[in-house]
Amino acid sequence: MDHPAPVEYPVHDLVARRFSPRAFAARPVDASALRSLFEAARWAPSAANGQPWRFVVATQSDPEAHAAFVGALAEGNQRWARAAPVLIFAVAEPTRGEGKPNPHARYDLGQAVAWLSVEATARGLRVHQMGGFDAERARAAAGIPAELDVVTAIAVGHPGDPEALPEDLRAREAAPRQRRPQVELVFGSRWGKAW
Repeated sequence: MDHPAPVEYPVHDLVARRFSPRAFAARPVDASALRSLFEAARWAPSAANGQPWRFVVATQSDPEAHAAFVGALAEGNQRWARAAPVLIFAVAEPTRGEGKPNPHARYDLGQAVAWLSVEATARGLRVHQMGGFDAERARAAAGIPAELDVVTAIAVGHPGDPEALPEDLRAREAAPRQRRPQVELVFGSRWGKAW
């Protein structure tokens, strides 16, 4: 399913085509394609080159692990995400060497996931990031150490048929894409004054 963003100004096609679907095809993602997604993430910008991102991956080729990852998701996300062939927990390392706090860890992880998403779009894959999950259940399902922050869950797969979704999710899938206009987001030299 193609659902390009109705952009106000010209952007790269990959940016306009990036979409967070709930419908995934029932076919696996090739391991080499996944490696390329993580390679893109690996080269994301990072404060002081700290690279505080980590990823834990479960695919449907390991049904037990995949089911455990699904079980950590919020019930609303479980409804559709169980069909995604790849589930990932994105994790931030909140400290630098010698235990010093890294206030940019989550920002850097966000950049790594953004680069992963763009690479996925370039390969005809789709990524849906989720805040709806239980971090402690994710930690238990994936064996993530307590000192790391489980920040987001990610579904990856080939685009699927929205008709396979429950009716309420089908409507959300087909709904027009919306974002706030730039005048509400970008200010000139003073807060609140449109640039």
